[in-house]
Amino acid sequence: MIHPHALVDPRAEIGADVEIGPFTIIGPEVVIGAGTSIGSHTVIKGPTRIGRDNKIFQFSSIGEVPQDLKYHGERTTLEIGDRNVFREFCTINRGTGGGGGITEIGHDNLFMAYVHIAHDCRIGNHTVFANCASLAGHVLVGDYAVLGGFTGIHQFCRVGEHCMTGAATVAVQDIPPYVLAAGNSARPYGINVTGLKRRGFTAEGINMLKRAYKTIYKSGLRLDEAIGKIDDMVPEYGELDVLARFLKVEGRGIIR
Repeated sequence: MIHPHALVDPRAEIGADVEIGPFTIIGPEVVIGAGTSIGSHTVIKGPTRIGRDNKIFQFSSIGEVPQDLKYHGERTTLEIGDRNVFREFCTINRGTGGGGGITEIGHDNLFMAYVHIAHDCRIGNHTVFANCASLAGHVLVGDYAVLGGFTGIHQFCRVGEHCMTGAATVAVQDIPPYVLAAGNSARPYGINVTGLKRRGFTAEGINMLKRAYKTIYKSGLRLDEAIGKIDDMVPEYGELDVLARFLKVEGRGIIR
């Protein structure tokens, strides 16, 4: 149902069973998939494509132009998958021409109140962003990552799969997969054991990840040497391949 006090541009494409609350504004070149609900006083600007069965709560701003002085009005987009939840006052910006032109969000993510996703970020599936977690531009977030409240991630950083940050963490370097991180600036505090157990990782697998963590952070080896050791462990436990591939990508360096 579209509330009579909502403003929906005729050039927007609205799927079946979409609910749009009062005083919400939907601009041109916005596509909203079936079963999605949008609360009151929300603004969605295009080009933006939103998938099926998303829930966008009141006072959110979705698809606005990036907060980047290098942006000069070029055509860029926002792509959102299915079954995501955006709580109150979330702000999600489109991409920039210099960053690939697209901000991407996958499926089944939870963004709590006041979360900010800046331009050219790419977020996987099943992530949780607690209240006021924020990404600067060009950040990559892997599947099942959990960002604690007030976490801030520096531009061009990567956040690995299944990692977790504590409240008010500030990361200016990459957080490897499976790792617990906390502090300003973020430091590693072992493996995200509780999260991995909840997702069905076996005790043997978690022990292998602990061995890999010690290889990176406790062995005194250079990073390239630690990667070699982890590569040798991959045949024994395939999940380590995710960690090894992450470490091989040159970025801002990993947290220490």
